[in-house]
Amino acid sequence: MASDKINAMMILEILGKPKEYVLESLTAVVEKLSTEKGVKIIGKTIHEPLNVKNSKELFTTFAEIDIEFESLEHYIYIMFGYMPSNIQIISPENLSLSNSFLNELGNKIIQKLHNYDAITKKVLYEHQQIMEKIKSVSPDLYKRLTSQKSKPQVNQNKKSEEVQPDKAKEDPSPKKDKKKK
Repeated sequence: MASDKINAMMILEILGKPKEYVLESLTAVVEKLSTEKGVKIIGKTIHEPLNVKNSKELFTTFAEIDIEFESLEHYIYIMFGYMPSNIQIISPENLSLSNSFLNELGNKIIQKLHNYDAITKKVLYEHQQIMEKIKSVSPDLYKRLTSQKSKPQVNQNKKSEEVQPDKAKEDPSPKKDKKKK
């Protein structure tokens, strides 16, 4: 791997409430970023939080950061660690990579993905355990919780809902009324 430093522009965004906390949180994240090994912040602009459209409580803000990385490894590490909403390499124009560097980088990325997968599986397992406990302790609450999950699925299937009312118009109930007369 060439020892070229990487200059980039990065955007970090944050969403939350209250407004002051959103600004404090983003400022803290940018400050933490500036202490990372192999990272140098050249310039930064942290924008004032704005109300999220259609929400009275939520605020969003972002920071534009001109940043320098000592290596591609530091660049990748920051992408996974901070998950910016956008990052663009300004220079160098071309990067030279060795097979051994790409192998090492690929394995680090795979390890990180496996860690995320393990966390996700653990959370899903814990959710399942909690739901089973709720089911045994409070079946009524369990039914309410699980029926709320299925309601959005029913709403997504609008075509079948639209067809059913039409069928109701053709329902033989008027014929039954004629038979009763």
